[in-house]
Amino acid sequence: MSPGRDLPGRDLPGRDLRGPALGAAAWCGALLVLAVPVMGAVAFVGTALVAGGWLAWRTPTLRTTLLAWVLVACATAGSAALHTEHSAAGPVPALAERRAAVEVLLVVTSDPVPLVQRFGGGVRFEATLREVRRSGGGARLRAAVLVVADESWAEVDLGSRVRTAGRLRPADDPAKAAVLLPGGSPRQVAGPGAVWQAAAALRAGVREAVAGRGAPQRDLVPALVDGDDVGLPAQVKAEFATAGLTHLTAVSGTNLTLVVGFLLLVGRTLGVRGRWQVVLAVAGIVGFVLVARTEPSVVRAAAMGSVALLGFGSGGRDRGPRALGLAVLALLLVQPWLALQAGFALSVLATAGILLIAPSWTRALARWMPEWLAAALAVPAAAQLTCTPVVAAISGQVSLVAVVANLLAEPFVAPATVAGLLGGVLELVWHPLGAACGWVAAGCAAAIIEVAHVTAGLATPALDWGAGPVALTLLTLLCVVGGLLTGPLLARRGPTLAFSAALVAVMLVPQPTPGWPPDGWVMAMCDVGQGDALLLASGDGSAVVVDAGPDPALIDGCLDRLGVRRVPLVVLTHFHADHVDGLPGVYAGRQVGAVEVTGLGDPPERVEVVQRLAAGRARVPAYRETRRVGEVTLQVLGPVPGVVQRGSAADGGSGPNNASVVMVAEVHGVRILLSGDVEPEAQRVLERTLPGLRVDVLKVPHHGSRHQETDWLTSLGARLALVSVGAGNGYGHPAPELVTALAAAGMDVRRTDLDGDVLVVARPGGGIAVATH
Repeated sequence: MSPGRDLPGRDLPGRDLRGPALGAAAWCGALLVLAVPVMGAVAFVGTALVAGGWLAWRTPTLRTTLLAWVLVACATAGSAALHTEHSAAGPVPALAERRAAVEVLLVVTSDPVPLVQRFGGGVRFEATLREVRRSGGGARLRAAVLVVADESWAEVDLGSRVRTAGRLRPADDPAKAAVLLPGGSPRQVAGPGAVWQAAAALRAGVREAVAGRGAPQRDLVPALVDGDDVGLPAQVKAEFATAGLTHLTAVSGTNLTLVVGFLLLVGRTLGVRGRWQVVLAVAGIVGFVLVARTEPSVVRAAAMGSVALLGFGSGGRDRGPRALGLAVLALLLVQPWLALQAGFALSVLATAGILLIAPSWTRALARWMPEWLAAALAVPAAAQLTCTPVVAAISGQVSLVAVVANLLAEPFVAPATVAGLLGGVLELVWHPLGAACGWVAAGCAAAIIEVAHVTAGLATPALDWGAGPVALTLLTLLCVVGGLLTGPLLARRGPTLAFSAALVAVMLVPQPTPGWPPDGWVMAMCDVGQGDALLLASGDGSAVVVDAGPDPALIDGCLDRLGVRRVPLVVLTHFHADHVDGLPGVYAGRQVGAVEVTGLGDPPERVEVVQRLAAGRARVPAYRETRRVGEVTLQVLGPVPGVVQRGSAADGGSGPNNASVVMVAEVHGVRILLSGDVEPEAQRVLERTLPGLRVDVLKVPHHGSRHQETDWLTSLGARLALVSVGAGNGYGHPAPELVTALAAAGMDVRRTDLDGDVLVVARPGGGIAVATH
């Protein structure tokens, strides 16, 4: 090796890290004000000043650098303090504390997005209050609020001015002065300006260009171009999250890098050179922000994408890290709340990994493979390494498939994004040209979706790690050590291939769970938080799913732990979020057969999602219908036709609860009552129509709500009562008096918030046992 050649993976200590250090100082300054208690902040500042003073005394060359760090930290801390004071000042927070009724003039600052509510729909969006009126007078002001409204607000345009009346509520987000709950439909005073209208036209053009293609690829293309993921199925989102491809469906630096990079390539082809290229790039960045919306997450993505473009350009080795530090400083001065957001941390850390680690890893791999392949592997791997602790803090998992999935998807991302953007522009000129580009974009999007589907369906796409302080500290140390040692390892073909083969084996071979599931299990109550997800063992590797819980990842994990790869039947007792939103997790990497649902399609937006996943074949089972699915026999007992059953107002109940599909299941001689969320009204109907009903296992209705026909439940003769409930839920579930009554009737009461996954096991000689995990 020649003396002048860089050692692979060992050039980081020689890099100029003053830029990233400046950004870290800015971050610390904002966090001291926004996240650290006053005494803790004082102690930290005192310690930092003492340590800095000692270093400056011992190392005079560091004095200027340390002074710069202190000034930067003070600047972002001051900005955070001013923003905090501004949010808490003025009349709006005081009116929100009093839950005051007001009439307001507001400017819409974000697109309305569907609001997931327990018993219905609605939208939420951000706005700026410009005028507030009460009976005692009014005031002109400028206050950021979150608006939570009904469906009549779904079509309000970004940038429009709207008058409405409603009530103010305190906001949990410190960046917001209040939450506004409008009491009626919007009254538009002025429409959006020309710039917003042009941006909306381009977004609509992208959608029109792919409208003739099939779902879900036609829904992915707008997400790739401008972050517009409305309509993207929940199943696809779940698979992208598991595969580590979520950054493709949100506005990220990747989007901007591809769009502006393409714009610069076109400009160079047309003869644009020198400073005009800078002007073109700036225009592209501004245009991208306008089309993708000027929300903090979009501005952050634009800043990080611009830093990445600098890093990939000439002189990027030095300019990129300096630009990263300055970008962090500028963003936190303008929006100090970003310091608290996981998305900001992920964006900054990914960019740092790409700029500081990926180049040396690329050189190491390029010693024994083509340089283009080395870069394709090193860039996602470096970004994934630096983001791993934050991802684990959010999900409790460490992804194994993210690098492979990004490598496989990478060849299709740029064509899909660029063709989608061209399709949107040409759609405004002539539809056939736009549709032709849309055809290319949709084809590439279909390939990305297939990559996500296959990698998410591997036996072990991620490792459960935990999100506690000890686990995260250990993981951070492992990532730091890995970052230092991986470069020299990658320069050697043998160890790299051996490690890669071992990683592939881990992903393909299911993790062993000794003793789980126990032999003879007939039913599982999955721990999915505040929701229902039940499994009935129908054969080897097969189970009937009754409800899917609120989270696709949780039901997917439960099915994986039990080795279920085939689901011949899914029954959704009703369409509330805590029973159906996890359905994409059932489909993740599994064969799914029939889907049966309640006859009451409320709320309709979830009916649409279920029908989309079921390819329009979801059916309503007939009353008293009996069917056998493998080793499971099911009989439908409710809802009883022709009986109107209203919900209990005291428990926030509703018709959908009482329209739950109620069944008796029998598996290997064990009889189970599956009761959905039926409330006292429906329970009384069941008591009248099913005299003498006896079961071995009772799935307690409505998560153990205190509103029950307790006498009927205790008369069923069950030996085991199962309560699917989330820890620390705000509903008081399960009611202590109900648990006491069930136990007094001789039932063994098991709860997911205390026991985790609960399995019912049929004993060979008769009877049942319980196993928990």
